[in-house]
Amino acid sequence: MEIAVLWVLSVALIMLGLAGTVLPVLPGTLLVWAGIGLGAWIDDFSRVSVATVVAISVLALLAWGLDYAAGMLGAHKVGASQWALLGAAIGTVLGLFMGVVGVLFMPLVGAAAGEYLARKDQSRALRVGLATWVGIMLGLLVKVVLACMMVGVFVTALMV
Repeated sequence: MEIAVLWVLSVALIMLGLAGTVLPVLPGTLLVWAGIGLGAWIDDFSRVSVATVVAISVLALLAWGLDYAAGMLGAHKVGASQWALLGAAIGTVLGLFMGVVGVLFMPLVGAAAGEYLARKDQSRALRVGLATWVGIMLGLLVKVVLACMMVGVFVTALMV
């Protein structure tokens, strides 16, 4: 009975983590990784080896790093000011309280507002906001793909 409860917890962590890859309130990649680690541990690393967990950990670190870097890379590509980066960060936090629409679009608004405050150029502010948003959305997509790859490697190791 105890093993079954641990497997339910493992699956729950993985599912919650997958949801967290698109919901910034949850540490998605970390939860997926924790669920996979628990699943490997339950089996005493017999089906999911330590090497497989290390490979999954590398994917998790890559997803985590890209999550933080993607928006910054988009903003940097168009020469965003520090104010734009600060605005994007503030917009992201404020967006958490506004539901899905806020989460998706407040970083754009924040980056554009920050850039406008820094340079007083409306078209540049819009360009910076859009580039930041595109970077964040591409980062989100890559993070979801990497999290799904983590789960795929785990499930494959369990089945073999």
